[in-house]
Amino acid sequence: MPFDSYPLNSEPATATVAETAQPAKVYQPPDTAAGYRVTPPTAVYVPPMDLAEVSLDELASSPVIYNRELAWLDFNWRVLEEALDVRNPLLERIRFLAITASNLDEFFRKRVGGLKRQQAAGVANLNLLGWAPDYQIRLIAQAVHEMMTYQSGVLLDELLPALAAEGLALVDYQNLSAEQQAQMQDFFHREIYPILTPLAVDPGHPFPFISNLSLNLAVELCDPLSEETRFARVKIPPIRARWVRVENSFHFVPLEQVVIHNLAALFDGMQIVAAHPFRVTRNADLARNEEEADDLLDMINDELRERRFAPIVRVEVTETMPARVRDLLLQEMGLSQMDIYTTRGPLGLADLFPLADVNLPHLKFEPWTPQTHAAMTGLSRKSRPGDIFAIIRKGDVLVHHPYQSFATSTQLFVEAAARDPQVLAIKQTLYRTSADSPVVKALIQAAERGKQVAVLVELKARFDEERNIEWARTLEDAGVHVAYGLVGLKTHTKTTLVVREEENELRAYAHIGTGNYNPKTAALYTDFGFFTCRPEIGADLMDLFNFLTGYSRQQHYRKLLVAPVNMRQHFLEMIETEMANALAGRPSRIVAKMNALDDPPIVAALYEASQSGVQIQLIVRGNCRLRPGLPGISENVQVISVIGRFLEHHRIFYFENGGDPRYFMGSADWMTRNLSDRVEAIVPVEDPLLQQQFQIVLDTCLHDQRQGWEMLADGRYRRRWVDAGAGVAEQGTHLTLMALTQRGGD
Repeated sequence: MPFDSYPLNSEPATATVAETAQPAKVYQPPDTAAGYRVTPPTAVYVPPMDLAEVSLDELASSPVIYNRELAWLDFNWRVLEEALDVRNPLLERIRFLAITASNLDEFFRKRVGGLKRQQAAGVANLNLLGWAPDYQIRLIAQAVHEMMTYQSGVLLDELLPALAAEGLALVDYQNLSAEQQAQMQDFFHREIYPILTPLAVDPGHPFPFISNLSLNLAVELCDPLSEETRFARVKIPPIRARWVRVENSFHFVPLEQVVIHNLAALFDGMQIVAAHPFRVTRNADLARNEEEADDLLDMINDELRERRFAPIVRVEVTETMPARVRDLLLQEMGLSQMDIYTTRGPLGLADLFPLADVNLPHLKFEPWTPQTHAAMTGLSRKSRPGDIFAIIRKGDVLVHHPYQSFATSTQLFVEAAARDPQVLAIKQTLYRTSADSPVVKALIQAAERGKQVAVLVELKARFDEERNIEWARTLEDAGVHVAYGLVGLKTHTKTTLVVREEENELRAYAHIGTGNYNPKTAALYTDFGFFTCRPEIGADLMDLFNFLTGYSRQQHYRKLLVAPVNMRQHFLEMIETEMANALAGRPSRIVAKMNALDDPPIVAALYEASQSGVQIQLIVRGNCRLRPGLPGISENVQVISVIGRFLEHHRIFYFENGGDPRYFMGSADWMTRNLSDRVEAIVPVEDPLLQQQFQIVLDTCLHDQRQGWEMLADGRYRRRWVDAGAGVAEQGTHLTLMALTQRGGD
């Protein structure tokens, strides 16, 4: 059977993968009123409590009404819907499918890994009203099994048949012609066989180490002399492409099939009974005590080594793997039945990304080229380095990625600072960046030119630790002053400070962003970058960098909201102001856009503000603890989630302020980790023209009828849907803002 287990003594298949696929479950959402799609009931939705008897503080922190892990799975359902949505191009649907699988890999490594660690430590979580680790793991397993059913179903029953009709196909090895099989056999012996290492499992050969996220074969063999059954493991080499292209076509064969059908070369003289693919996921949530570390860099290096051998938290198998083989795997890995996840179709759907990149433009979104911001038109690497600073002196500049170019704005700002002889110092926080980062290269060039360069490299950026360690060492070798972060805090703020000598005085230029200094993600994530030379903001950033690189305990900032110093308190005060204005009959409204919202003090304040009559509109892409529409509590609250071709990533905050609106942007979500456990910076944006740009983005998201989901009072999300017969055009956030940018709107 394609992509499942492979009994090699069976009759050859006579059809492609797409043609032999069985019908999947048809997605029937629980509520289809008015044509809306509603996410499945992953979380515990209806709170088993009398809301009239619960204080707002209790409601805002109750684990009964909100569970972070299940809320995250709800978000992944919304992403999976993009793969199910027939309005999206075929290869983009494949890409969304790969994204959901990659998301699940990270979820199991981080979140389930953390629960497994609690479980092993005997944590009962009795104070969380029954949310013990084993109970959460059972709920997660139930939700993920259903999600995987839809993943494999849409792939095998919709996407692959439709792609095959377009000439792009995943085909079974057995369906290749004799000539094509000979080519594959030659490829196997040249490119694969030399790097394979079959590992026997018997009393003399212990069960081998299985690396994280690796695709493996459980091979059943029969010794023809003794007629005894043998077992071996073969790892599919990750350094080779998962999908092997058939010459002169857009047909691909899974690499595991190429290996399976040539296993005889590895087990000469043995009878191969069957080969069963399996895949494991290891825990990435390891306990560490930064307070006891002598050297943070050494501690992170040790963690990376430990992570490689961390306990297994999930094993994925094909649904036709025999029980005897499953039991053997579970026994050898020390796992339970709860930890095994079966699927119909190929394992490791995150490997579908290369297929989504195949050069078939008509099966993808229309390509988008980020535009150069109007204020920076004409600038290039050949321009005088001082030109960009002259532009910023004329007034604050707001750039919007990926609609506007990162290369001709943020990247150019750092590169110009590195070349400009009048620039004396550059300071930057670096959380995540690309492997070939042009920003880091510019910082190195600046140091080589004798400028004072200081960079805070956050070594604790999850899954980017190794890359950040390499960049930290490279920067140090170039003479850059490198700090590794603060004990007990992650430095998540996105800030650059450039100090320039001008007319016998020093002037500070600042960039504050909502996204990382990463050109790759700047083409996919929606983020704002704010450029200014306002003295108060420059002074605040100087104080912030002194806090990051020295021993300053700065508590007062002129303009910036800085976590964990004053940010939460300032936000709570602004929410209280809106409450007072509403009660006094003055204009009041809060609009906030972010990635996630879970901070109990903020949530409680928003509930109270709603009760006071404040209109609250929240655009939260992922997890949201706050429930809208609870009678007498949050009837004035609306929660929207926008999912689409770009990842909504910017953080924008609007407060009506009695008719004198205030706008803020920066790196922090309204999450406890951002407000208490990370260094974050939020900046007020006071230029009316830039405020209009924020308002356009907020209004576009709030009125989205193509990519928008609205949270219901029970915690599920209902997709906004335009009735095709109503004569109303769909309005999607991303297409709307792309069109606006092309027309010259900033």
